[in-house]
Amino acid sequence: MARLLFPTMKRYLLSFFLIVAMGLSSLLAQDLYDSTRIAEIKIYFKQANWHQILDSTKMSGSNDRLMGTVYVDGRKFENVGIRYKGNSSFNNPRSKGHRKLPFNLKADYRDKDQTFPGGYETIKLSNVFQDPSFLREILSYEIAREYMPASRCNFAKVWVNDEYLGLYNNTQAVDEVFLKEHFGNHKETFIKCDPEYDVIRKKDFSNCPKGDKASLMYMGDDPYCYDGWYELESKSDKGWLELIDLIKLLNSKPDEIESAMNVDAVLWMHAFNNVVVNLDSYTGRLSHNYYLYRTPDSLFTPIVWDMNISLGGFRWDGEKAGELTNAELQEYSMFAHYKSRNPKRPLITNLLSNPLYRKIYVGHCRTIVNDWLVSGRWLERAKQIQALIDEEVKNDPEKLYTYKGFRDNLKKTVSTGYSEAIGLEELFKARTEYLSNHPLFRGTNPQVLEVKHEKITDGIRIKASVKDAENVYLVFRKNEKHPFRRVPMNVEEAGEWSREITGLKKCQYYIIAEGDRLAVCSPEKASYELYSVEF
Repeated sequence: MARLLFPTMKRYLLSFFLIVAMGLSSLLAQDLYDSTRIAEIKIYFKQANWHQILDSTKMSGSNDRLMGTVYVDGRKFENVGIRYKGNSSFNNPRSKGHRKLPFNLKADYRDKDQTFPGGYETIKLSNVFQDPSFLREILSYEIAREYMPASRCNFAKVWVNDEYLGLYNNTQAVDEVFLKEHFGNHKETFIKCDPEYDVIRKKDFSNCPKGDKASLMYMGDDPYCYDGWYELESKSDKGWLELIDLIKLLNSKPDEIESAMNVDAVLWMHAFNNVVVNLDSYTGRLSHNYYLYRTPDSLFTPIVWDMNISLGGFRWDGEKAGELTNAELQEYSMFAHYKSRNPKRPLITNLLSNPLYRKIYVGHCRTIVNDWLVSGRWLERAKQIQALIDEEVKNDPEKLYTYKGFRDNLKKTVSTGYSEAIGLEELFKARTEYLSNHPLFRGTNPQVLEVKHEKITDGIRIKASVKDAENVYLVFRKNEKHPFRRVPMNVEEAGEWSREITGLKKCQYYIIAEGDRLAVCSPEKASYELYSVEF
């Protein structure tokens, strides 16, 4: 029987042994994002007018920071660089006079060796804007992390100069620490796909082909045309050229995209965004809130970000002119943008135009639906989270919405003052019914019954027992530094498939079983979970 390799398990085992090496007495302090507890973060500025300084800095478009002292669960950190963060989550509450504004805290701003508990360089505190339920960010990240690299998230009580500002979302930054944790390094091309409107307003794009925000539309070969719509987070300017090469390939030769992009990771991102109706993403009107990192296998991999208005909290998908109704959110099509062949969303339209990619995408959607919606697991987890924070929300003096709204929004739609946040049960009860009965999910679909491997004279033989498949593929790589290669498997007899890999004594692999409507993978969460073999 094949042995499963869990990337997340490898990371957390490494973290555990590092923690033990640092001393068991600091064990709890190391887990800044433990979702079973609420962190306490206290910020101190020497300046009494700290808000005015941070506010004017933010409004000027500067990323400068004000120095302060920060206590995280009682541990002191001096010379921390602090600024306000966010766009709508900053500007909208600020315009109404709210004091609960989002923060970005940088431990190594002055002292390059200083990190927060767990080795984190940055703490990002969000004010739960547009989410009366307080559930959307933490629950969305928990779902995402089962299928792709995604941030950890919990809650923190926040004080500034001993004034309590209330309960915040505490979300792991997608930064060098995150990249090293998930991909083993942080030195490759790293792109933030989130338009910087302060930069864009100052530029003249009249000589650039028209695009649509950070949608990966091709806008020519000049990096000038992309700067502002995308932000280069890595240090080398070669990142712009690598991004443009990727975009050009996606738009002109999508059948070759596997040479530059981790397509399976993209399909998981699309499946996640669609099933949980996360439209404040690549999928929606603003086409943003994701990163691209060129991983050690030389492929660009997407990383999701900013989930405060996931789970139907954002009602604009970029196809319909106005807001989507509750019914349209509940029955949001798995093939939005693809059905209309929307040229403004090439990462959806061009990938799903490939029949095999489309079937894998549908299979990934079904996996998430079964894991979280049909099982009712999302509701069980939502109730656990609300129980943990109930008293803190009730006692939050600066919360943007009422305690009644917090209690109600689990079940029913609540106004946020800007829009309406659909009730989570309202969304998922109907969406479970809609998706679980989708024609592509029903009927006879492939099943991978058993996978095993064996040593042969000059390599490895992989065998799979598969039922009801038209084609079966083996997808393998030597290790994380090599891109996956997909090859067809051969039928030995009815339901028995095999493929030999010569010249290798070890590899990581998974199986794709293609049916007439969808494809299933084994392991089911491949390529995020893999089989591993070493002789």
